[in-house]
Amino acid sequence: MPHPEVTLATKLEFLRCADSYPHRPDDVELIETHFACLFLAGPLVYKLKKPIRFHEIDFTTVDLRRANCDYELKLNRRLAAAIYIDVVPLSMADSGLVLETQDRGPVVDWLVKMHRLPRERMLDARAAAGPVGSDELRKLIAKLAAFYSRTSRAPWDGAQYRLHLERHIRAQGEQLLTYRSLLGAGRIESVVAAELASLRTGAAAFEARCTRGRVVDAHGDLRPEHILLGDEPQVIDCLEFSAELRLLDTAEEIAFLALECTQLGRADLAREVVAIYRELCDDPVPQRLFDFYYVRRALVRALLCAWHLGEPLSEPLRHHWRERAKTYLEAALAAIACTL
Repeated sequence: MPHPEVTLATKLEFLRCADSYPHRPDDVELIETHFACLFLAGPLVYKLKKPIRFHEIDFTTVDLRRANCDYELKLNRRLAAAIYIDVVPLSMADSGLVLETQDRGPVVDWLVKMHRLPRERMLDARAAAGPVGSDELRKLIAKLAAFYSRTSRAPWDGAQYRLHLERHIRAQGEQLLTYRSLLGAGRIESVVAAELASLRTGAAAFEARCTRGRVVDAHGDLRPEHILLGDEPQVIDCLEFSAELRLLDTAEEIAFLALECTQLGRADLAREVVAIYRELCDDPVPQRLFDFYYVRRALVRALLCAWHLGEPLSEPLRHHWRERAKTYLEAALAAIACTL
């Protein structure tokens, strides 16, 4: 049976009303991202995906959105089982839209239902507030280490992994160069050239990372704002839309976290995270290889920021994303300079 046509605006209007939720929260706060709308409803959060297509992401039908919700739930329970509750329906009953009651009428959309996290315990908030205890960081890295030990390995041999890295770096450089007038071609070309040179000179080291099982189906988006610290740390919001992009060297995933901590002005925190990773994951990763991964993640982040420049934006937002892209390129260049 075809899904009834219900506009996104109608869904948003319904979900912004506290009476729409079975647990009747006092109020509902809407947070809108490029790909989704998050409804903070008391102790719970409901995530509605927007009906859009963007690069590898396709949320244009109800069935595609449900499949992605199911996949998101499955993947995120690997590192945040205490947070992700279920995938719930939004249905059209005779009286109008209803949430979490599928038998009242045809389903018009699906939402991921989660527990709401205390903002002050997220790593980015803790980093901004002051010192972060080593014991908390060790609990986080221990959880990641256990996850890395059990998650699936990349299906490549060493040479295939190295070619995968080269292909992605070249592609990202080409895409960034489409914004050369805003970001500067010299920056982009210097970063790409340095990364490709590192791949050539360190070919054996990169291939060994894969053959030794260090390249895994990882979290894929290990940013401080996705990490809840505490006795039982939780890591939310993994990269769910591309299995290939989640295939990362565990050292690259930690390099990304170190990059983002440094971007928050906490280079000290970045160094501590890396040191604890090397110890608990028993991974004496060479510094030059780690620096390569740090630069690679900066290149990826610069591209993600640059993509926003192709959207219809206000001038303040355009300035924001342009400067963010430049900041990541500068971080990459600084890391390259330190290795020369």
